[in-house]
Amino acid sequence: MQKGTVYRSTGSWYDVKLEGGDFIKARIQGKFRNLSIRTTNPVSVGDEVDVLMNDNDEAVIKNIHPRKNYIIRKSVNLSKEAHIIASNLDLAILLVTVVNPLTSPGFIDRFTVTAEAYNIPLLIVFNKVEIYDSKALAKLEQLEKSYSNACYQTMRMSVLENIGTEDLKKKIQNKSVLVSGNSGAGKSTLINNLIPDLKLKVGKISETHNTGKHTTTFAEMFDYNSHTKIIDTPGIKGFGLVDFDKEELATFFPEMLSMLKHCRFHNCKHINEPGCKVLEQLKSNNFSNTRYQSYLAMYKEDGDSNYRKNNFL
Repeated sequence: MQKGTVYRSTGSWYDVKLEGGDFIKARIQGKFRNLSIRTTNPVSVGDEVDVLMNDNDEAVIKNIHPRKNYIIRKSVNLSKEAHIIASNLDLAILLVTVVNPLTSPGFIDRFTVTAEAYNIPLLIVFNKVEIYDSKALAKLEQLEKSYSNACYQTMRMSVLENIGTEDLKKKIQNKSVLVSGNSGAGKSTLINNLIPDLKLKVGKISETHNTGKHTTTFAEMFDYNSHTKIIDTPGIKGFGLVDFDKEELATFFPEMLSMLKHCRFHNCKHINEPGCKVLEQLKSNNFSNTRYQSYLAMYKEDGDSNYRKNNFL
């Protein structure tokens, strides 16, 4: 039995880097598919696994080590509930663009909630600042204020003009880092900048719809150096929340969490209750209305998933 890390998933086969540094292709043992794991992918990029050669000289994943965390979203495959994007992360980078294409605040907030729920440190990177006019810069400053008030790290970047790249390199050292965002936000361009030899395919922005085109089909991990790993992910158009209790949703908004103890009622939902500190701060413009609208939208969604709780398989 050999231990390794999953670097790439292509459906039924996985590229695994063994502890000795060699790569092998492995498949999962059949019974994994029948476990009560309500995800489309029982094995994800970033998983630490045990691999064994079978009688046919094929590598088989026999065991998945417990995950310290993972990033997950609702899957487009309706036969299952969710898709694990990657696991065992030290940092998630969310690339956001104010224009060309526009990253919606709702998308950002769904990602931040998921990162909070699974204890994944998050860095919000505002990319393509070289093309922002005065209107876009004003919007950028609003977003920076909103997410800084929510205790998130933010930074500006222009991958094309190499603005912010050196600062980012310092932030990712000795970490396993997920790079995510909408199609067209600049994920592949950023990773090409960090690891030039990769030459990942870069897509163009649709002039008709002002959206990006998918160029990455599967999540894939790359070695930035011997101690730093970067995970490239397919562009995401939507980010459906998975597996959370509505009553705990407010705790995944850090700026809201700090106000909970000041509400009149301990089970305040922050919707129309008297003595609600969140509503008080909202009325006095001390709480982001955009973030609050995201909270309401998520709270009112129907969801029957209940498998996040301390279950990292």
